[in-house]
Parts: sequence; C-alpha cells; structure tokens
Amino acid sequence: MIKDPIIWRILLAAAIILFISFGVLSLWEENELRREVGQMIITGFRGTEAESNSAVIRMIREVQVGGVILFDLDMPSGRAFPRNITGPAQTKKLIADLKKYSKTPLFVAVDAEGGKVNRLKPEYGFADIPSAKEVGDKNDDAYTRAVAEKLFGELADLGFNMDFAPSVDVNEDPDNPIIGRLGRSFSKDPEIVAKDAAIYVESAKKMNIVSVLKHFPGHGSSAEDSHLGLVDVTATYKEEELIPYEILIREGKADCVMIAHIMDRRIDKDRPATLSSSFIKGILREKLHYEGVVISDDIQMGAISSRYTLAESVAMAVNAGCDIILAGNNGKEYDEILPYKVRDAILQGVKNGTVPRERIREASGRIGVLKKNVIKTE
Repeated sequence: MIKDPIIWRILLAAAIILFISFGVLSLWEENELRREVGQMIITGFRGTEAESNSAVIRMIREVQVGGVILFDLDMPSGRAFPRNITGPAQTKKLIADLKKYSKTPLFVAVDAEGGKVNRLKPEYGFADIPSAKEVGDKNDDAYTRAVAEKLFGELADLGFNMDFAPSVDVNEDPDNPIIGRLGRSFSKDPEIVAKDAAIYVESAKKMNIVSVLKHFPGHGSSAEDSHLGLVDVTATYKEEELIPYEILIREGKADCVMIAHIMDRRIDKDRPATLSSSFIKGILREKLHYEGVVISDDIQMGAISSRYTLAESVAMAVNAGCDIILAGNNGKEYDEILPYKVRDAILQGVKNGTVPRERIREASGRIGVLKKNVIKTE
C-alpha cells in the first residue's frame, strides 16, 4: 500500500492527464470521422447565389461536404424556377462564393457532356457543345480534341473542377432511352469510345478538371431508364462494354468512375451494381485493377429509392466500395437536410459496426489524393 502523499499526488495527476488526453483524443477522432464522412458526399442545393448565411453555406460548413453539383432546372418544382445556373457571369460568381466558404478544396461538379445532356445550354449564353455521338460519328481526333478543349475550357473559366463526363457507354442499342436516343455514346465500337474518351480526359486534366467515366459497367445495352426504376441488363449486357474501362484504366486515364444502377443477375442476383461489391470490388478493383475514386450514380434515382430507404442504400453503397455518394437532391422532392441525412447514415453505420471504420479512411484517402493531384490551382 502506498502511504507517501507525494506519490499519491503524482499518480492522481497522471490519472487526470490520461483522462483528459483520452477525452481530447476521442473528440479528435469523432471530428476526424465526421470530416472524412463529409468528404464522401456530393450534393445538390437550391439557389443561384451563395451568401454567408444561406442554407448551402451552412451545409458546407456543418457537413463539410466533399462537393456540390449544379443544375440549371429545378425538377422538384416542376421547373418553376431556375435551380443554380442562369448565365455565365452568375454561375462564375456562385462557384467562387461556394469555394470561398469551404475549409477544404470543394468539388464543384456538373453534368456537361454536350448535346442534350448539358446544364450549360447555349440559350443561357454558354458554348454550343456537340453530343458524344456527333463527335464519335466524325471519328476525327483533331475534331474530338477541339470539342473537348472547348467544353473543358469553358468549365475551367467558370470555376468547375469536376464534370460527370465523358460517358463511355458503348452504343449497343441505339433505341436505348437513356443513352442511345440521347446521343450520349461515342460509338458502338468500344475502341472508338475509348479513344475519344481518352482525348476528353486529357483535355480535362489540362484544365485541372476531374473527368468522371460513366456508367460502369456499361449502360449502353439497357432498355429502361434507371432514373425511373430498376434496370435489368442480364439478358442484354455484353462483355465488350467493359473494353473502354479496360483501356482507359490501363492507360492511366481514369481519375474517377461512376457506378450505374443496373442489375446483372449473372454477377449479383440481388443487388444493382452501385450496391454490389461483386461489381465494384470484384470487377472494377480486382479484375480491371482500378485504384481511383468510385462515385455512385445519384442515390435518389428510382432504381434505388424504389427499393431501399436512403439510410439502407447509402450504407450498402459505401460497403460495396463507393467512395463518394452522389445525392443530387433534384428528383421528385427537395430536402434541405438531405446531406445531413446521408452523413448521419454513414456515421450511424460506423457506430453500430455495419460500416467498417477502415472503409471510411480508405475512401477519404482516395478523395484527398484526387483533390491534391487534380485540383492543383485551388
């Protein structure tokens, strides 16, 4: 038994220091987890301006989201008013203001493929960009490069640093409602798709823009629209649809890959690709040796939201291998606290043990490397 009061004081002081240190460490770990989870979210919002007290700025500060996505049309309102984009000067100022309030470099993303899929429309004062099909039909590298440089040059001038393009879907079915009919595929020839996509990726990198290859493993043979419901390609999908990914990954031209909400029961009989480790880990990571960032297609699309709750789908996507959850908040209803719900779904998964803590570190690490390597000027 220790009787010396001095030793007792020393031991007590040591115990207090350890207690305080443990508390500080736990708080730091909690804050770090929340920061890492926030970086795994790209979300949409309403507003053509971003002031210091606006909802989007509060969200950026509080959730510490990895990025935002801008739209021209507000779908929940029935297109009753502009969403984020009305013209070049307004868009440029909005983006600059958004970045100003983010503690870490912020992805500011857009769907700008050209043709019918372009939030930056000529009628708003933006450049007229040909569709992927128009580019692929010419099959002229110089023309492809000129189009790509025009597209990404404008995006860079406006302040965007991520584009959900190019689509590397192979045009297996020209009557496909979501790819073929909209002219979103370069070609039925996967080699041409890969060649033109590579030029787009190169042009994007010159402008410090992250290009996102989509929609893995290939949406070109589908007969339905995954915005509306589950798309099953079990009977139509062809192995050739992987060729563009094989080539682009091998050539080091894949910074980020978007996963499609498609079901192929030969690969996973229960889950669509976005929620399936068989697709993401088994094919994309192990078979194709892809090491970059994986992003989900919009988690609110009908293919997912009609079958799972938001919390279920978010946790499943993260566990399957998605590093970033895209929650565009531009579907049937608008939810101002959507990014908070996505964050809390992931946090709850970590706390109850259904989402491994290491999975968060892994995703956050990839995102950090991508931001450091590609967003070089911010």
